[in-house]
Parts: sequence; structure tokens; C-alpha cells
Amino acid sequence: MIKQLREELKSRANPEKAVMLQKFFKTGKGQYGEGDVFLGITVPETRELAKKHHNFPLNKIKTLLNSRIHEERLLAILLLVHKYQNQANEEEIVKFYLNNTKRVNSWDLVDLSADKILGPYLKDKDKSILYKLAKSENLWERRISIITTFHFIKNNQFQHTLKISEMLLKDNHDLMHKAAGWMLREVGKRNQGLLENFLKKHLEEMPRTTLRYATERFPESKRQAYLKGKV
Repeated sequence: MIKQLREELKSRANPEKAVMLQKFFKTGKGQYGEGDVFLGITVPETRELAKKHHNFPLNKIKTLLNSRIHEERLLAILLLVHKYQNQANEEEIVKFYLNNTKRVNSWDLVDLSADKILGPYLKDKDKSILYKLAKSENLWERRISIITTFHFIKNNQFQHTLKISEMLLKDNHDLMHKAAGWMLREVGKRNQGLLENFLKKHLEEMPRTTLRYATERFPESKRQAYLKGKV
């Protein structure tokens, strides 16, 4: 079963695209994606395979998730999201996800899964796991914590995005600055006053990247005022 799936993935490999992706996802020594191997397969192509093999069992998904090949982990994530959205045993899938967060180890894997699995599961439940993840030494667990709140934002629940963004103001990684800024921007699409209150409160300590992302949809004059600290 897994051998066939891997062969189907490899049949779609694009060596030229793989070289480009290796650079884009920072796989060099000392970079956040160090050691990651790419086949050069697009997300839509991988989605097709996930749809085709939607009944893939969790133990086999775990094998894919432990792979060094990025697209195998991506396929594992897409299979997991499909299972969550189409099967009854949500708790089993969430437990599996939380037990394997360290293998959800790239920004695209996080962004394609956190708000689709943890988000709906935690919508009306205790959110303490997100605050635990936000304090993790693992970059990807911290990113999961903030991206999960995208589901809450879509349901006009903003407090956890703001609280976790506040926790991440001192984060030292640019990928977290971007993620927090993105989620704050999404809050602002729905409640700009709330976003502006947050920005004014934290303007002096906010990473520049977070501020740029958060104010992306502002009128240019207002955006420049925030970027120059003149609000």
C-alpha cells in the first residue's frame, strides 16, 4: 500500500522544480528546513493523491510523516485533514496530530493543517494546549498555536489570536513574525478597531515584519503612520 503510494508520488516528480523548492524552503545547513528533500510536486497534485487514497490508515500516515521527503509529509498532512473532515473519530485524529507535531515541521505543513484540525476541534473546548504550544522551544509548535486560531477568527472569536500574538511578540524567528502578522491582519479584516487597539498598545515592541503584515490592508497613509510609529 505505502510502496504504491510512494511510487505514485515519485512518478510526478519534477527535478527542476525540486531544486527551486529546496532553495525556497531554506534547506541549507543551519536553515530552518535543513535536510528536507523535495521531489518537486505541487500541492494540487498532492491533493489529488490524498483524495484518491483517502482511506489510508493512520499507522501508514505516520510512516509518511516520518519521511525526509517533504511531499511525503505533505501527503500525510493532507490525508490527515481529509480524515478529520470526513470521519467520525475526531479525537483519535487530533491525538495523532498532537503526538506528531514535531513532524509537522515546515510552515506549509502547519498552514495546511492547524486551523483545519485543531481549530474546529478546539472551537468550543479548552484552549490551554495552544498556550502550551505557544511556549514551546519548537518553532513549528509555536506556529501551530497561532495558525490554529485562524479557525476562531473565521467564527469572529478574536481573543485567543490576540493573546497568543502578544505572547509571540518576543519570538526571535521571522516565520513567527509573519504568522502572527498574518493572523492579526485577518482579525483586522473583521474588526479593524480591535486590531488598531492591539497595534497601538504594542507598537514599540512589535517586530517590524509582524507590523508590516498586520497593516497590509490599511490605507497607505495610515499604514505608513504605523510603520513610522506616528499614531
